[in-house]
Amino acid sequence: MSELKTGGERGYLRIATEEAFCPPELAAAWREMIAGGEVDDPGFVSLVGFYQTHASERARLIGERLQDLGERRLSDMDAAGIDRQIISLTSPGTQVFDQGRAVGFATLANDQLAEACRAHPDRFTGLTAIAPQDPAHAATEIERGARELGFKGVIINSHTRGEYLDDRKFWPIFEAAQALDTPIYLHPNTPPSSMIQPLLEAGLDGAIYGFAVETGMHLLRIITSGALDEFPRLKIVVGHLGEALPFWLYRLDYMHAATVRSKRYDVMKPLQRKVSDYLRENVWVTTSGMAWAPAIKFCRSVLGADHVLYAMDYPYEYEPDEVHAQDELPLSPDEIKAFYQTNAERLFGLDRD
Repeated sequence: MSELKTGGERGYLRIATEEAFCPPELAAAWREMIAGGEVDDPGFVSLVGFYQTHASERARLIGERLQDLGERRLSDMDAAGIDRQIISLTSPGTQVFDQGRAVGFATLANDQLAEACRAHPDRFTGLTAIAPQDPAHAATEIERGARELGFKGVIINSHTRGEYLDDRKFWPIFEAAQALDTPIYLHPNTPPSSMIQPLLEAGLDGAIYGFAVETGMHLLRIITSGALDEFPRLKIVVGHLGEALPFWLYRLDYMHAATVRSKRYDVMKPLQRKVSDYLRENVWVTTSGMAWAPAIKFCRSVLGADHVLYAMDYPYEYEPDEVHAQDELPLSPDEIKAFYQTNAERLFGLDRD
């Protein structure tokens, strides 16, 4: 197996699009919340409690790597042949705090990430963290991230204390993102208290399954709410090859149409397009944690090759062998370059720099 190298000698650069970080101050605040019993959220305790307090080697290594925006991260990228990371605030980000603390931590995270991007402009690109608890401030922070900090998108770690973005009070966030042509990366969170228990008791609440259940539902709530009719140019990115939704396209279209006709739910209204149309036209999916050729090929076939991008999911899934596997996807030279490089450049506006 050949050595993985950066620099594009294979004819393409590798841009990894779902790569996480966490400011030390935020990690400390999370630990204090758990130690003090401040939060009644079993998903938060399960997720953050493991990665920030558990004694296992996996938890220790991920905790260390999350907080590094310097030489260790760059060394890991070099060893895996990753030319650039699109870096975003890890889950659950600011979204477990009250409004005031959430705004403060979003600002802190963005300032720290911007400093790292300025130090390594050819290797790091940032996404803007926001506090959805304050939609007006979130819209302002999206603009600051795009215009002042040089960020190329927005990170939202799914639900905010059990609330979802289909609620119209959050739509100033969509308005700002569409106006600035900056994509929203909808990253998983553990399911909220209202839905987690059957998953938690089986150990299925996290990345193994609960993330996909929660975030796939969130994306569907956004689509069926009509948000993408109101903001038709909004771009949404989801990881893990679309949280299984590409597999459901046919059934989603059939059952949505049938449910609208039946008038079973007041909340389920007619849309201007089919559910699958929004998923093909407004949604991009990344391969984070899903370096599996059959699934990648399927998503390319049903969503379109230009809507499928490479991601590693660093540091949660740092597996250089997966880069080798995706290098060998049965794609033409132009197709593999689009998968690794040019799709990301177009989506995140890197080709406009």
